[in-house]
Amino acid sequence: MKIKAAVLHQMGSPRPYAESRPIHIEEVDLDAPEEGEVLVRVAAAGVCHSDLSVVDGARPRPLPMVLGHEGSGVVEEVGPGVDDLAKGDHVVFVFVPSCGKCGPCLAGRPALCEPGFEANSAGTMLGGGRRLHSGGSPLSHQVGVSCFAEYAVSARCSLIKVTPDLPLEEAALFSCAVITGVGAVVNTGQVPAGSSVAVVGLGGTGLAALLGARGAGARRVIGIDVLNYKLALGRQLGVDVAFDANDDDVVDKVREATDGGVDFAFECVGKVEAMELAYKITRRGGTTISSGLSHPDTDFRIQHVNLVAEERTIKGSYLGSCVPHRDIPNYIELYRSGRLPVDRLISERIELEDINEAFDRLADGHTVRQIITF
Repeated sequence: MKIKAAVLHQMGSPRPYAESRPIHIEEVDLDAPEEGEVLVRVAAAGVCHSDLSVVDGARPRPLPMVLGHEGSGVVEEVGPGVDDLAKGDHVVFVFVPSCGKCGPCLAGRPALCEPGFEANSAGTMLGGGRRLHSGGSPLSHQVGVSCFAEYAVSARCSLIKVTPDLPLEEAALFSCAVITGVGAVVNTGQVPAGSSVAVVGLGGTGLAALLGARGAGARRVIGIDVLNYKLALGRQLGVDVAFDANDDDVVDKVREATDGGVDFAFECVGKVEAMELAYKITRRGGTTISSGLSHPDTDFRIQHVNLVAEERTIKGSYLGSCVPHRDIPNYIELYRSGRLPVDRLISERIELEDINEAFDRLADGHTVRQIITF
């Protein structure tokens, strides 16, 4: 079938993207779903920093590629072997397809699926194939999803069925922002009630982490960002104290406000400076967790003796350490009960044709979550 899709042909184009236009809206060919695959009519897709990291070259991927990894839609057709989804079902995408058979999957850690990682790095479906083409040449899939398009074919394990009464624009948030942010708190950090928490970077993932910390019963939540409007939104969503990351005294101020630092600090930016700040504001015996993705050439520095003598913990969190089939329905129920107001993360609703301008706004930090509607 012919579909309209957002195709990236070259990484690292100069800003502003509104002028360089690295992403082209093109008519491309989409094959029918094969064994274990599903055709989804995309309803909504979020514009996330993980997409931007492909556009600016921080997260190299094989090109040309149809972008988009956070989204929701309606099942149009199922391939052979798919017997638990049917036409009309509402689904959200998951950006790590899990085979269910490798060591990490069997250990209950599907975010670390080894075949899923290999397929995502190669720009293919989980089984190694591609269903997208243009002019007879294959196009890469972004993490097996490629939902910046009218339709997408994904492996069954890249999809989670959701309740049909949840608006699909809101459902899209559970595909990445919510599971990454809330999951970092609940799964990776296992933050106990009464803890003190700091979130460095109040974008979509950071604000979701903030909501997760509040839901987990954190007694004190600190928000840190460089933009006043994000700090203000953080206050509206439950931050006790907000600090400007550009303040030269921010580390001292956080330590003073928390009697020596926080129990858990979450880095949600994907920059070395943010990671180093998160580590510095973590108290003795505390835990620093990063869910941001920086360029693979970057490193961050810590004082080794400090790590040992203060019994610090540093953790990475990918996909919020989630088990999507378990966690996404649970998070949706928390949202429906009013305890996880993630709809507040939506900044704008845009058209697919506005994608280059959307990445400019995201790169400048002038938005939280832009939702492409179809």
